[in-house]
Amino acid sequence: MQKIIIGIMLFCFSYINIYAQETETKEAETAYSAEQYDRAIELYESLLKNYGASAELYYNLGNAYYKSGKIAQAILNYERAILIKPGDSDIRFNLELAKQQTVDKIEPLQDFFLKKWIRSVQNLIGVDFWAMIGIVGFVLFIGCLTLYFFSKWMYLKKTGFYLGLVLIITVIIVNIFASNQKKYLEDRRGAIIFSPTVTIKGSPDNSGTDLFLLHEGTKVFILISVGDWNEIALEDGNQGWVNKKDIVII
Repeated sequence: MQKIIIGIMLFCFSYINIYAQETETKEAETAYSAEQYDRAIELYESLLKNYGASAELYYNLGNAYYKSGKIAQAILNYERAILIKPGDSDIRFNLELAKQQTVDKIEPLQDFFLKKWIRSVQNLIGVDFWAMIGIVGFVLFIGCLTLYFFSKWMYLKKTGFYLGLVLIITVIIVNIFASNQKKYLEDRRGAIIFSPTVTIKGSPDNSGTDLFLLHEGTKVFILISVGDWNEIALEDGNQGWVNKKDIVII
């Protein structure tokens, strides 16, 4: 009886939580539609804090920041959305739109075409979907092994063998994709410049040599940290040191 009561209480709590989230989400959407972007930002930030991260919330928050003219914040939230949902074309389109509003135009180094193609395939879907495909593929692989070892007919044995070979290779590949995307989510090296103008230094101190300037909204990649400084790299290969207060981790 006690377990039933606890179960009912948990169900009620979950229902109330879901209802509250839906109510706040609709309120944020209404504020956005009414062009009350500051209010929409406040509500979306609250939703992220209270109910956890999601690609949809980051995307909507990015849109609200973009409409309010806060480009660096918009880029930051679009980038966070892409980490969770890398295959979403709407997020990528809006991110590129926001990047066009920044001062720095960084030309990325050209990757080897095969590496670029593999990354584009990996980013078609998120880590959860790759993991799901891996699990389904492994279950089917077990089925093929069963067919190969226990079938009485040779053509079924051959089918089980070759299909199982394809499946195990697929499972390995999708697990690599899932592992890579999980690493991107957990070991966040990307960051966005949040100060209007930043002088990138040649060493981790204010007296270091001035190398070049970066402006608000530019994406950088953190290499190492020393005290209050981060060594960063740009997509074009340039490197230098920036104070931690001038960037926000994606």
